[in-house]
Amino acid sequence: MNILIACEESQTVCKAFRDLGYNAFSCDILPCSGDHPEWHFMTDVFKVIKNKGGILQNGRTYNIKGVWDLMIAHPPCTYLSVSGARWYYHPEDGHLPIESRRPHPNFPNRAKDKAEAVKFFTKLAKVDIKRIAIENPIGIMSKLWRKPDQIIQPYMFGDEATKTTCLWLKNLPQLIPTKMVGKGERVVLSSGRSLPKWYSDSFHTSISTEQRRTLRSKTFQGFADAMATQWSNL
Repeated sequence: MNILIACEESQTVCKAFRDLGYNAFSCDILPCSGDHPEWHFMTDVFKVIKNKGGILQNGRTYNIKGVWDLMIAHPPCTYLSVSGARWYYHPEDGHLPIESRRPHPNFPNRAKDKAEAVKFFTKLAKVDIKRIAIENPIGIMSKLWRKPDQIIQPYMFGDEATKTTCLWLKNLPQLIPTKMVGKGERVVLSSGRSLPKWYSDSFHTSISTEQRRTLRSKTFQGFADAMATQWSNL
């Protein structure tokens, strides 16, 4: 099988398939942090899909034989998730109808960024690949496109953590939980809000914005292993 993991720099999912002997590649505009540039296309994912490959991060050119049999995509969720909705409008305009609210003063281009994110997500979903899985947190695509086929948690696959993840599937079965464990440690903030500890750690001020984003978008190993094991048998 030729497998493309779109929008993945960590290579967690890519390596899970590689460990089982499949011809898997990650693709992202960022360099990979998974230590395998020979499996990473650092370019526009749609070019990689169209050309059946391209230039890898290590400088070599690789093109698959046949077609992409499976794509698992992790489109950026910054402008799609429910958690980011509070940044769309001016904080003083909460009492007004949505059409009358001003843009958030710190993020005046949020509406444009959202439209581009929706377009990217939709384009990924419509590429000519027989089997597709798209993952994202709970967000606006459930309304703008369609409801997800499955909603999963890391603790369903052996990782003691909570991260609500939606899956939109094309010609793929729902994942079967492999090991139910505890939901993991949580942290209560001064505001009274409770967050999973792994997610709370991403707010640490000593790390960069990019590092925080990477932490929040992490794919848990049990989830990656379940995809590789269950979807490679098709």
